[in-house]
Amino acid sequence: MENNSQSPSAINSGTLYIVATPIGNLKDITHRAIEVLGSVDWVAAEDTRHTQKLLQAMAIKRPLISLHDHNEQARSEQLLERLQQGESGALVSDAGTPLINDPGFHLVKLLRQQDVKVVPIPGPSAVITALSAAGLPTDRFSYEGFLPAKNQKRLQVLESLQTDTRTLVFYESPHRLMDSLQALKTVLGEKRQMVAAREMTKAFEQFVPGSIEEVLRYFTDHPDKVRGEFVLMVMGDVAEPQQEAGDYDELIVSMLKQNLPVKQITDILVDYSGQKKKAIYSRVLELKGS
Repeated sequence: MENNSQSPSAINSGTLYIVATPIGNLKDITHRAIEVLGSVDWVAAEDTRHTQKLLQAMAIKRPLISLHDHNEQARSEQLLERLQQGESGALVSDAGTPLINDPGFHLVKLLRQQDVKVVPIPGPSAVITALSAAGLPTDRFSYEGFLPAKNQKRLQVLESLQTDTRTLVFYESPHRLMDSLQALKTVLGEKRQMVAAREMTKAFEQFVPGSIEEVLRYFTDHPDKVRGEFVLMVMGDVAEPQQEAGDYDELIVSMLKQNLPVKQITDILVDYSGQKKKAIYSRVLELKGS
């Protein structure tokens, strides 16, 4: 990628910076994030009390503005006006990269519509952090957020993902962990491989790999470990290789030697293999004439 020589501490007026913050270990904050948070006119935060502690740890003093699910629509209009007047601001969530299952979508969408500059300041993300150390395929994955709280809806969502071949990634809270693991077992099967990650970058960081049944059994046997926020990663569906009509040649020849009619052989193999009738019928005729 192109190397931008512009100083990372240069703050532009009329700009909102989307700043990723640590998901646990405060040492994970980037130099650029510290510089931006210490230079903007204000910081919009999901929970101002939580963010105040972070800023204090970094010796940063900046006005804090609350922006959460319940006030985002109205607050976005206010922040738009302030940015259009030339102020600079930063948006942070309680942990990790903003907008990933956190508030901010309405604000960023509004700013883009009004041609206000939005600049991402990359950093920690629970999804990427968990995947990087899980040992599951990461060339293709699907982040699904939190599963629904109600069991029926939870099962419906998982059923829609049952044949998805991508690694599936979910967030889960400790009080719903066991219900979600049970639902995964019910829909995806007890043998599907998965990894549960918790307390990442913190003192009690833990990755629990195994089949869905094994992970469920582990947390059943260790209820003291059902703490902290979880990232559940489940291997995608592995489709069995499709067999061709020619894969049944020996069986077809054997039935032809017993003088079974072509139609009967075809019906038997279609019922057995699930292959299309036309392909089987053509192969039977081909072998019969050879």
